[in-house]
Order: sequence, then C-alpha cells, then structure tokens
Amino acid sequence: MSEHGLGRALQRGMLSAVLVTGLMGSSALGAGVDISKWSPDYVRSIAGTETFDTVGHCNSVTPTDYKGKLTFWYQGIFEADPQIMRDNYRDFFAAFRATYPGIELTEQGITYNELLDKFRTALLGNSAPMAIRLQILGGTEFAAKGYLEELKPEDVGYQPDDFWPGAMKAVTWDGKVYGIPTNNETMAFIWNADIFERAGLDPDNPPATWDDVVSYSKQIHDKLGIAGYGLVAKQNAGNTPYRYMPQLWGYGGGVFDEADANPTYGEVRLDSPESIRSLQASYDMYVRDKSVPVSALTNTQGENQAPFISGQLGMMISHPSEYARMVELAGAATGSDKAVADTVLENMRYGLIPTGPEGKRAVVFGGSNIHIVKSEFVEGGKVDEPAAKALICMWTSPEWSLKLAWAGSNPGNVNGFKTQWMKERLDTIRFLDVTTSMLPNGIPFPALPEAPEIMNIIVPDMMQNALTGSMTVEQAAKDAAEKVRKLHGGGGL
Repeated sequence: MSEHGLGRALQRGMLSAVLVTGLMGSSALGAGVDISKWSPDYVRSIAGTETFDTVGHCNSVTPTDYKGKLTFWYQGIFEADPQIMRDNYRDFFAAFRATYPGIELTEQGITYNELLDKFRTALLGNSAPMAIRLQILGGTEFAAKGYLEELKPEDVGYQPDDFWPGAMKAVTWDGKVYGIPTNNETMAFIWNADIFERAGLDPDNPPATWDDVVSYSKQIHDKLGIAGYGLVAKQNAGNTPYRYMPQLWGYGGGVFDEADANPTYGEVRLDSPESIRSLQASYDMYVRDKSVPVSALTNTQGENQAPFISGQLGMMISHPSEYARMVELAGAATGSDKAVADTVLENMRYGLIPTGPEGKRAVVFGGSNIHIVKSEFVEGGKVDEPAAKALICMWTSPEWSLKLAWAGSNPGNVNGFKTQWMKERLDTIRFLDVTTSMLPNGIPFPALPEAPEIMNIIVPDMMQNALTGSMTVEQAAKDAAEKVRKLHGGGGL
C-alpha cells in the first residue's frame, strides 16, 4: 500500500477493478449500499454515515424484560487471533446480559476444527444447544438432515438484502432459509517486500498469477534458502480449502461448477485438466522445488506466523487480522529477534489474490451463520425461541456483526459498513480495505449438505495423496473426483 511503497494508483485503481458483481447477484444491498461501486474509496465513503439503535431494534423482536433460558455454541476465538477479538467477544456477551438480564445464557466457544464434529455428536444424543453459530459450509448439512428450524432475516427484524446474496445462498436449502449470516470474509495475498527485493523480485508487486506464485516461491527458496510460499495442506482443517480453493478456481477448475455464474452442482470437475493443473502447482512447490515448508502437510495458517515474523517465509494468504497478529508477535520479541520482526512488519504488504492463467481471480466467500436447532434435538427437549431470537438479533445487527468481525472478517449485515466502527476499523486496521475489496470476487463453497465432507476431508486428502507421492497428481485428482461423485450421487452423508 502507499504507506509501504505500493502506489496509491494501484490501491485505488487496481482494487476497484475487482468488481465481479455477477458472482454476488444484484448490485443493490441494504439501504444505500451498492456493490457496483465497490472499491476502497467507496467503502470509506459510506463508513460512519449512519447510526443504528441495536437495543431498540432488538427490543421490538424480543422485549428486553423477557425472562428465559438459552444455550448457545459458537465458533470461538483462535489462539492466533489478536487480543481485540477476545475483547469484543467478551463485550458482546456482557452487552447481551445487560440488555436481557432476564435471559439465563450459557455460551460455549468451540474451535473451528472441533465444532462440526461436536455438534454432530450432540445432535445424535439429543443434547445440542438451542442456538449455534457455524462456519459457512456447515449449515446446509444440518438443514438437509432436518436438524434446524427455519430462520429468516425477517424473523429478527432485518431483510434478506441486508446480507450478501452469496451468504444467503449458504443458509438456503430446498427453497427454505435456515439461518442468518453473522460475518463474511475474503482473504488477500501477503508478501514480505524485503524478501522479494533480496531475492531479485519487485518488492512492490506480488505475483500476478498462480504460475507466478510457483516461480516466485522457487526463486525465494533458491536464492535465500527459506520457504517461498506458506502452503497449507493439513487434513480435516478448514484452513486448507480456504487457501487451496482460490488456486483451484483460478486455474479454471472446481469441485463442481460452483465458480460458474449459475451453478447446478451436476458435474464433478475435480479431475478436469484445469483442476489437475492446479494440483500440479502445489506438487511443483512442495515436491519438485521444495520451496514451501516441509511441515505444510500438518500446517494450518497458525504455523505460518512464526516463520513469517522471523523473516523465514516470503508469501502467504490470510485475513487482515494477520497484520494485527504480527504486531503482537513483534511486540513480544526481544533482542535480535525484535529487530528482525520489526523489519518484517515494515515490509509486510497486502495485495489481490493471484489470477489463473486465463485471468480469473477468485477467493473463498467465507464466514459464519447463526441457526436455531429443533427442539427434539436440544438438551431438555425445548427451545426458548424468544431468547434465541434476542441473541441472534443482537449478533446480526449492524453494530455487533461489525464488532465481532473486527480484525479478521466483515460484517454479515452490510449496514455494518456504514457504522462509525467501520470507519474506526479502516483507520486502525492496516490493509483492511484490500481484503474487503476482494468480496465481489468471493465464491461460496457448494451449497450442499456434503460440503463439509468435501472441503474438510476430500480436498485435503487429495492434496496429501499427491504431495506425499502415494498417488500421482492425476491419480489423486481422479480419486477425489470419484469420492465426490459417490458422496454426491449417493445422497450425501
């Protein structure tokens, strides 16, 4: 960005060219939010332009003197998240209890990689929570199995166009809506300009294409003896598909036709030539060039943080919160490590996700959604719906959907972009405008009940099979495609 040597023209001009409104549906969102104008300048122009009365609004949904009881699970804070995220979650639950003192709330934060399995087990034992916030690919599975109540934005006083169309797609199954988006996220490409310069690369320009990522990673490794790209390939971990799918889509591949304007999910494409080429790129970096961490097979993004802040990793993909985390890590460093960390911070850059060879730029349209569980699967056999809707109303408000997405995501309720807190985020979170500008390039995971199995198991297993040499690249892709065909054709999980 300009404060780090990347010209303002690139930031304003190139990022405004991100617009792919066809991926997201209508250009009109919320009241006065227009994604046809989406760019860093536009996002900044609407920030701080409107105020919202969260308590007053939610009082119209569930009166604040209501007395009840609620059990609630949510995807909690990662160890690698910055402190401000912990503070905002603490503040939300304090605010909810202050607003609804008569509701006895029992909440539990569960890690991303544990939440789905724990919820499945609880459902089978009729001991699930009344309400749950799940990662974006989870809801369709449970809606299709009949575990979730219908829940629309209108049920808590909002409208569907207060949320991204791609997010609403992820909470819709068989024509019915089973949840409300809480936050939506797209990531960006991160690089160390100092490493680029020392490796003979242009420090102010990231790789334009995924083929460039492969060649840049090799050049960094060959010249400096460090890892070029932070490949993530851990099995049964959400970090893996979030970083591999942009590569797969960029090359023109896909699991199905999910990257098409109007997907039907009728054709499995994991073994297409384009998908195989994408997998080959990961193979080339890991096996042929050895230019990525050897621990990539067991790494999540958290394992990329230490080598990046110590100047031993050149490139990676992550959220704006990655910068905040690097600031914390640099602050904890001492001696010579502190000097290295400060140099990394000074040279940390964010840019657009690379394109494929045909110019396609894509990123996972991620996030989370909040749901109400059917009474028969809940501990005690009864859901307190007014209590659940009170919490859901507050969480999905412009205020709290923004605050609870503070460092690593974006508000699910697009009116959050107009709040004073969005202006504060833009002023205090470096590179936030880059990741936010990627939203129109976002592609949701397939809105299918099998999506968690495909993304968290089959896709990472495909990568593992190719990178460990247990299968050739082509065999690994074909094996994964057949597993998807069997899973999808067999009616899901």
